[in-house]
Amino acid sequence: MKLWKVAPLDREKAKQIEHENQIPPLIAMLLQIRGFSSRDEVQDFLSNNSVIADPLEIKDMDKASERVRQAIDSGELICVYGDYDADGVTSTALLYSYLETVGANVTYYIPSRETEGYGMNKAAVDLLAEKGVKLIVTVDNGIAAKEEIARAKELGIDTVVTDHHMPLSELPDAVAVVDLHRKDCPSKFKSLSGVGVVFKLIMALEGEYCDTDMLLDNYADILSLGTIGDIVDLRGENRVFVKRGLERIKNSDRPGISALVQASGIGDKPLTAGRVSFTLVPRINAVGRLGSSGRSVSLLLTEDYDEAVEIAQTMTDDNTERREIENSIVSQIDEMIRNNPALARDSVIVLDGEGWHQGVVGIVASRVKEAFGKPAIVISRDGENAKGSGRSVEGFPLCDAIAACDELLTHYGGHPMAAGLSLESKNIELFRKRINKYAAGFQKMPYDTLNIDCKLNPAYLDLTAISELECMQPYGAGNPTPVFGFYKMTIDNIIPVGNNKHLRVLLSRNGAGIAAMYFFVTPDEFPYCRGDVVDIAATLEINTYNGLSSVAVYIKDIKYSDVDSERILNANRAFETFISGRELPQSVLKRLLPERDDFAAVYRYLRNNGGYRYPIDTLPHRLGGKINFGRIRVILEAMKQLSLINYTEGMGISSITLNPTSGKVSLEAAPVIKALKEAIQ
Repeated sequence: MKLWKVAPLDREKAKQIEHENQIPPLIAMLLQIRGFSSRDEVQDFLSNNSVIADPLEIKDMDKASERVRQAIDSGELICVYGDYDADGVTSTALLYSYLETVGANVTYYIPSRETEGYGMNKAAVDLLAEKGVKLIVTVDNGIAAKEEIARAKELGIDTVVTDHHMPLSELPDAVAVVDLHRKDCPSKFKSLSGVGVVFKLIMALEGEYCDTDMLLDNYADILSLGTIGDIVDLRGENRVFVKRGLERIKNSDRPGISALVQASGIGDKPLTAGRVSFTLVPRINAVGRLGSSGRSVSLLLTEDYDEAVEIAQTMTDDNTERREIENSIVSQIDEMIRNNPALARDSVIVLDGEGWHQGVVGIVASRVKEAFGKPAIVISRDGENAKGSGRSVEGFPLCDAIAACDELLTHYGGHPMAAGLSLESKNIELFRKRINKYAAGFQKMPYDTLNIDCKLNPAYLDLTAISELECMQPYGAGNPTPVFGFYKMTIDNIIPVGNNKHLRVLLSRNGAGIAAMYFFVTPDEFPYCRGDVVDIAATLEINTYNGLSSVAVYIKDIKYSDVDSERILNANRAFETFISGRELPQSVLKRLLPERDDFAAVYRYLRNNGGYRYPIDTLPHRLGGKINFGRIRVILEAMKQLSLINYTEGMGISSITLNPTSGKVSLEAAPVIKALKEAIQ
C-alpha cells in the first residue's frame, strides 16, 4: 500500500494563470501545481521554445573545444570513452558521429558492465595507449576518474572530461573538466544529461556560426534517447531536445533507430517520451546489462539497414532475456521472504543471492521497493565479493544511508533515490544491521507515496478535456504524466481481458461512468467486488481505434474509499517494530493487543471465506473496519504460531489457509501474545 498525496492547489493562482495565458482551466491547474507562476515561464513551457544557452558559459568548455579542434586538425587519434547505459551509449554515438563527419581520426570505447564496471579503468587506458590514442574525451563519466586520468597523462594521453555527475572534492587533472555541477561553473541550466553536455560540446566545436537548429535536425533523435533514458528533468533545454527528438525518431533517416522502433512494436503508435522510456531505452540498456554495449553504439552509427535490423532484433532478444533473468531473481526473492518474513520487516530491505546477474539487480531492487514500499538493496554474491544496487522511497537519502556504512564497503556511490555498492560477502549481514541502525535513527522513515496531481469528477471526462493535456507533453522527470484521483467510485463490473492477464473495471459515481484498464492484474489478484466503493488513481489518454477516438483511463492504484491509508501504514509499522524486538511506546503496544472478540471475528471471516489470498492491507475493510490493522497482524501471527493457519507473504499476493483443528486452542499460548503482554507494563 502506498500513501496517496494530492498536490496542494492554489485556485486563485491557477485562475490567474488561466486568464493571463488564455489556456484551459485543467492545464492552468497542472501548471500551478508544478510550480509555474509567471507568464514567461508558462509560455516558455507550453511553446517549447527555451533558448539553448551558449555552450561557452559552461566552465572549461572553451578549453575542451580548443583541445578537440587541435586533435582534429593534427589527425591525432581521439577516443570517445563512454558508458554502458542509454545515456552513455547515445553520448558516445553522438560525439563519434559528429567527429567522424568533420574528418577526425576517432574511435570509441565502452567498458563492460560485468568485467570493468562504471567509468574509466587503468587497464582500458593502457589498451588505448597501445592503440596510439592521444586524446580521450569522456562522455557521461570521468568526473571521478582522478587516478585513471593521471595514468593516461603518464602515458602521454590528454583527457577532456564531459560529465554531468556530482564532482568529488578534488577534480581530476585533465586538460578540461566540463561538468555543470562544478562549484565554479556559472551555467544556469544544470539538469543536462551526459548526452546533453556532449551536444553543448558539439555546439562549441561549431564555433560562433553554430546553427543549433541544424544540429538538432541532425542529432535530436540520438539526443532525446539519452535524455529520456537518463531520467533528467524534462524542462528548459531538455524539453526542447526531447520535443524535437520525438519528431525525428518517428521519421528518422538513421537505419538503426528506424529498425529499433519497428522491432519494439511501436511503429504505428503515437510516439511519446513514455513509450520511448518503456520500449526503446530498455532495449539499449539490456545490451549493456548483459555485457555488450558496443552493439548499441553500432546500431546508432550503422548506415546499413539490414545490419540495423539484425542488431535491433538482437537487442530485443537481449531485453527478453533480461526480463527472464529479472523474473527468476524476483521468484527467488519471493520464496526467500515467504520462508523468512523478517527480511521484509526491516526498515531498509537488504537481500542477497549467489550468482544473481549484476546487470539486473537494480531493476529487481526497484520491484522490491514497489512491492513493500520501503528502500531496498539487492546484492549479488560472487564468492568472496559482492555488488549491489538500491532504490529508495522519496524522503530517504539512500546514498547517505550507504555512506554511513562506508567502513564495510569497498566502493559505493549514487544519489538519494538510487545507489550502488561493493563489499565483501562476509560483511553483508553486518551491512544489513548497520544500515537499519541508520534508518532507526532517522527522524521518521517516509512511506512510499503516490503523488496525485488533482481530483477529478468523472462527469468532466470528455475528448476535448483530455486532448487539451497534449500541450503538457513530453512527460518525464520534472514533468511526470499527470495522475488524477477519482474518489468514491462504485465498481459496476469487472471484466477479464487479454487471456485473464488484465482487467477492465467499470466504475460510476452519480450517474457518470468510466471504463478503466488495470494492466497486469488478474481476477485472482483483484480483491475488490461489484458494489465496492473505491478510489482510483489513474492516467488519461486519447485512444484511437478504427478511426474512433475515446478517453482511455489507466489505473495506477486502487483502494477502498473508507480506508485511511496512513493509519494502516502506521499500524503495520508498529507491528513490524514490535515483532523485530524494537521498543514502542506503551500506548502503541496497547493498541496492538487484540481482544478475544477480535480473534473470533478474524477466525470466523477466514473460515467462512476459505482463507484469504489478497493483500493483507485490504483485510480491515473486509472485517468491517472494526479492528485496527496492527491487531490484525498480531492475530495472524498468533494463529500461525499456534498452527491454526498457514500464512505467507511475498512479492506477490498473500496466502492464508486454515488448518484442521481438534479441541480448543489457548490464544494466550502464542509467543507473540505473551511477548506483547510482557512488554505492556
